Amino acid sequence: MTASDVRDWDPGDGRLPTPSTTRSPAWSADVTPRSTAALPPLAPDRDLAAPDWFEVVEHFREGLVVCDADGVVRHVSPVAERLLPEVTPGELLSAAGVPGLSDGDAGGFTHRGRRLTARQVPLSGARCCWYVEDITDSVSRADALLAERARSAFLAVVGDKLGNPLHPDRAAAAVVRLAVPTLAEVAVLVLAPRGGRARWWRASRTDDEVPTVDSGVLAGGDLPTAIADGLTGVEPHAVDWLVEQAVDAGWLPGLAGTESAARVVPLPGRDAPVGVLLVARRAARWYDEADVELARAFAARAGAALTTALLYRDQAEVADTLQASLLPVEPAEAPGVQWGTAYRPAQAGLRIGGDFYGSHRLTDGGSVFFLGDVSGKGVEAAVFTGQLRQCLQALHRLESHPGRLLRLLNDALLETTQAHGQGRFATMVLGVARPQRDGGLTLTLAGGGHLPPLVLRTSGEVESVPLSGMLIGVVPDPRVGEVTVRLAPGETCLLYSDGVTEARGGRRGDEQFGTERLVAAVTGCQRMPAPALAERVEQVTCDWLAHGDHDDIAVLALRAIGPGGRGSRHLHSVPAQPGTDRQRETDA
Repeated sequence: MTASDVRDWDPGDGRLPTPSTTRSPAWSADVTPRSTAALPPLAPDRDLAAPDWFEVVEHFREGLVVCDADGVVRHVSPVAERLLPEVTPGELLSAAGVPGLSDGDAGGFTHRGRRLTARQVPLSGARCCWYVEDITDSVSRADALLAERARSAFLAVVGDKLGNPLHPDRAAAAVVRLAVPTLAEVAVLVLAPRGGRARWWRASRTDDEVPTVDSGVLAGGDLPTAIADGLTGVEPHAVDWLVEQAVDAGWLPGLAGTESAARVVPLPGRDAPVGVLLVARRAARWYDEADVELARAFAARAGAALTTALLYRDQAEVADTLQASLLPVEPAEAPGVQWGTAYRPAQAGLRIGGDFYGSHRLTDGGSVFFLGDVSGKGVEAAVFTGQLRQCLQALHRLESHPGRLLRLLNDALLETTQAHGQGRFATMVLGVARPQRDGGLTLTLAGGGHLPPLVLRTSGEVESVPLSGMLIGVVPDPRVGEVTVRLAPGETCLLYSDGVTEARGGRRGDEQFGTERLVAAVTGCQRMPAPALAERVEQVTCDWLAHGDHDDIAVLALRAIGPGGRGSRHLHSVPAQPGTDRQRETDA
């Protein structure tokens, strides 16, 4: 083998190199006498003897196997001896039975548990040299890098998919669907029991079909032991009985206990696991440490998503409960009175606002009724409204005279706002309706800085009640206006908030609706039942707004219908929550 052979260049002289006489090459095993021709010496380094080519070649990263024209092995380098111990000098290379060399096809192959590559280079005299390299470590590093990239990509997809669901059921279904098939052929998620019952979701896939998801409920005491342990934060490792428990629970369709591998991983929550994830697949793919670490990383993301979804659900339930308690209470039925109400908060998504109305029955047969508006909008205004309504509910049992009752309410609100450091106030009209023998109503009204009511007479005339007064909750002894109004049978008193008259719309969108347009809208409506009249006021106001921003809108109408008249069915203009069947009701 000449230097030109090493450099893949053939001089064409057919000479076979002879090692230096000063050393015998460790990798030379020629069975025939070598030629006297030697490789050209390397340039000497200072006063040291120059190394020969065999000393250089034997330290190549690749192993060298040189064969003659007949395929007989002539030379084997030390590296080749370690990689291919079957290759013996003096024997045919094909007799060694090394895949990739014996068949003459260069490329990659596995030999003795190592991954090798071989390439054949032609030499002079019809000889050839096989360069054999061990690429096991580089392939392992490449495989590990690809596996890590695949895991990172999978977890990135998981984080993206689980970042949106805020409903626990949708989040749980997404978790098991994402686990198949990367982590398992069957994935089961069991949430921590709530009210003694635990919900579970399962995703399974056969062949290349899309995973199917189903769910169920188990009593807390019926959970498999491994699942119960996982809910305490313990990760079971005895996979044999774990599979048996999962099979007994009916969670592993198509997988038998003897041919399945399974793991249980807790899903971290705030204080305790929010649930556990059971992953199972055929035993041909056992869960190694890398698989378990990937399942744990997946469980961490799934636990965060489910914790967020459950927290959102709990907060939504609290918000719904509070909103229900803060919504205006419909007036109580009273003899001779037909009520009509309409309500539209400024922030429709909250369903609550700062306007309020209602009524309470009195022991003498009369009714205390009221409509008002607190300062501000949204949740804070609604909370203050709830406090005001609670005060009214308690105080009307002590005092039924409208003026004195309004002053008591003013003192109570002052005490509340000062205690909480609030600067809120309210305007309202508070009255007492007492039925008369002729079927009419006598209304005693007290005003606290609110818009004056309107009265629709049977003649078609619309009167404005001259009611004035000061804001409630501002000064200790406010001036409260009082007036008495009599309604004949068929006549209606209309109370409304400033969300009606101050609604801005029109051609340019900045013109207020105003009292004059309100009077024009209700003129000629004296025959309307109270619910229909309230709906008309709310409707014409919204039409004027043309879907623009607005303040809270509240309307309360009471109509004298006589002792034998029919009661009312109230109208609700509050936007119903999605998924509910509540609709506006009209008088039959």
